[in-house]
Amino acid sequence: MLIRVFADNVLEFRNRRYRCALGRSGVRRDKKEGDGATPTGRYPLKRLYIRRDRIPEIETALPVTDINPNDGWCDDQARPEYNTAVRLPYDGSHEVMYRDDHLYDLVIEIGHNDTPPIPGAGSAVFIHIAKPDYAPTEGCVALHVNDLRDLLADWGPETEIEILDEPA
Repeated sequence: MLIRVFADNVLEFRNRRYRCALGRSGVRRDKKEGDGATPTGRYPLKRLYIRRDRIPEIETALPVTDINPNDGWCDDQARPEYNTAVRLPYDGSHEVMYRDDHLYDLVIEIGHNDTPPIPGAGSAVFIHIAKPDYAPTEGCVALHVNDLRDLLADWGPETEIEILDEPA
């Protein structure tokens, strides 16, 4: 199964279209750490991370990992853990996965820059919940929580996401 994401904030799956938010710097082929761009390319969906205290149940065929208060994601290019999940406290630069807002209540890890991670080529590129106004992300793809819940029911380990630098 293939998810297609277009540069004009459209996600398409099974001939249905959904509004999505993309990186504040648009969509780029040459993704760099901290540039705010969503990377073009085709990537597997790897795993769903979920805040069970906020979303107790979800239907999906993806592997599922609960998000806990000590979960983070390394974005420190100088560390061997770059672009991987880490436990907090962590002395390198990182994202906190257990957030006060609801953006990471559902987070899908995509296989961008992970086999192996190349320092500086971008980290923590996820599919997650969009802000209510669909404000740009730091490089992720973000959807309304209800759309994401519905889509997750059809997504599994065989699902891939293709991010294109062209309009729908």
